[in-house]
Amino acid sequence: MLLLSRLSDALWSPWLLGLFLVTGLYYSLATGFFQIFGLPVWWRATAGSLLRRRAGRGRGVTQVQAVSTALAATLGTGSIAGVATAIVYGGPGAVFWMWVSALLGMMTGCAEKTLAVRWRERGRDGRWRGGPMVYMAKGLGMPALGAVFSVALVAQTLTGGNLVQSNSVAASLWDAFGMPPLVTGVVTALLVGVVLYGGARRVGEVSQLLVPAMALLFLAGGAAVICANWRRVPAALVTILGEAFSPKAAVGGYSMATALRFGVARGVFTNEAGLGTSAVAHGAAEVEEPAEQGMWGIFEVFMATMVVCTVTALAILTSGVYDLGAAEKLVVQGRVPQTMLGAPLTAAAFSSVLGPLGRGVVAVSLTLFAFTSLLGAGYYGQRGVESLAPGRGWQRAYRLIFLGVIVAGALGGTPAVWQLADVCNGLMALPNLTALLLLSGQALPLIRVWVEENKCKV
Repeated sequence: MLLLSRLSDALWSPWLLGLFLVTGLYYSLATGFFQIFGLPVWWRATAGSLLRRRAGRGRGVTQVQAVSTALAATLGTGSIAGVATAIVYGGPGAVFWMWVSALLGMMTGCAEKTLAVRWRERGRDGRWRGGPMVYMAKGLGMPALGAVFSVALVAQTLTGGNLVQSNSVAASLWDAFGMPPLVTGVVTALLVGVVLYGGARRVGEVSQLLVPAMALLFLAGGAAVICANWRRVPAALVTILGEAFSPKAAVGGYSMATALRFGVARGVFTNEAGLGTSAVAHGAAEVEEPAEQGMWGIFEVFMATMVVCTVTALAILTSGVYDLGAAEKLVVQGRVPQTMLGAPLTAAAFSSVLGPLGRGVVAVSLTLFAFTSLLGAGYYGQRGVESLAPGRGWQRAYRLIFLGVIVAGALGGTPAVWQLADVCNGLMALPNLTALLLLSGQALPLIRVWVEENKCKV
């Protein structure tokens, strides 16, 4: 645990944190902060297009299935358990830095999806294949860098994309219903295996069905908690802003540095902007214009962090289940109880207003979030393996390992799992962020031309 913590801190602070923010800031400045001032354009191209969208006729997945697969992975336990963990270890100020990373990450995500479609290729089965490993190999002419990313991608899908998800759902179901973690792990592995063996289209179809339902369920519960404590919302916002710039306090206690560290790391884990994972799903979409798919990258980050994570944070901070002074002392002493980490803290916030129903809402939401995240991670991992070793035997072996890790993750400890996920995310982000900066000369013109052509349609 100590080794993982030191490795994670060395990787993230300050270099990787800075690289995430610099990349997002660069694309934001280059597009005139399009994520803010171009909201009518990208909103119409994404959420506004859902009612008129038609299923694709090609062999790839539809745009809606692609974004559902990506959201299935991003709207995972990070939206419930990750936010709670960030607040406990980084303080309320971590929420502010989650917002900042998301605001800048909207354009990072846009660039990823644009490049994924620009440099996609047809696989042996005739379906589209794309993602960072492809635009590194074809766009940059650096297949070795693409291979590095693929190795990191496979590792990340087995840790942050798998261990964290199965661990969090097992903890939630045990807390809410007393379900043994081993039973949770085995049942989850069986269900995930059935879907993964159906390929990308089945993953997209299941995600398209589950994502809206699980998001609405959780948001409705969170909104009820916030509305019941609406008088505390202004104070919560003041605390978030104040703690975001707090000078260093007690040794190991809350400070701007810890808020920045955990806020950006958890924000990235939640929306995946800069990691490159969701670009794998979008690279399989049936769409002609690369930048059109890039708009969904903005929408994903907005929904995952600015909406869902904000609801989680405000529910925790207004419900009274989190005490700033007490939490900081426990962090300094290294005695943070399991009830204050991850899903149990969010469940306690919901239960403060909804009673026993609150724990049920969180448990069901987390189960659905984790399940769909596992589907997305499993698909991403298979693509990573395929890019390294095209033979189907390797993909079958990966699927078996992936399902076994689900069971192991259900039995693991929360702190160690989150630290391991941060390390793997960092190792994957380094080559991807580097590629995004080097390929900005290709991504930015595609985005600018598409925006100019579609402004008049708003």
